[in-house]
Amino acid sequence: MNNLEIFKALSNKSRLQILQWLKEPELHFPEQESGFEAGVCVGQIQQKTGLTQSTVSEYLSMLQRAGLIESTRIGQWTYYKRNENAFQALTMFIKKEL
Repeated sequence: MNNLEIFKALSNKSRLQILQWLKEPELHFPEQESGFEAGVCVGQIQQKTGLTQSTVSEYLSMLQRAGLIESTRIGQWTYYKRNENAFQALTMFIKKEL
């Protein structure tokens, strides 16, 4: 776990919103018809943020490099979901070290 990468990833309002939305995808992405086992389609995330596709892709890549989200490719679509193990490890780090 690279704590510096995690805190960099968390230092942006839009990236924080994406993580919050992915915590409860059923609530924040009701228009996704395929279920949420694989995560949320990148197109749904991009649409909700209102940001450009390239910006959203960069944000998702940063969150993934930090280990906070995981991706699954299904056909031509990429789906993202939170890595809950990373959030548990981050919680333990903050409790012990900070």
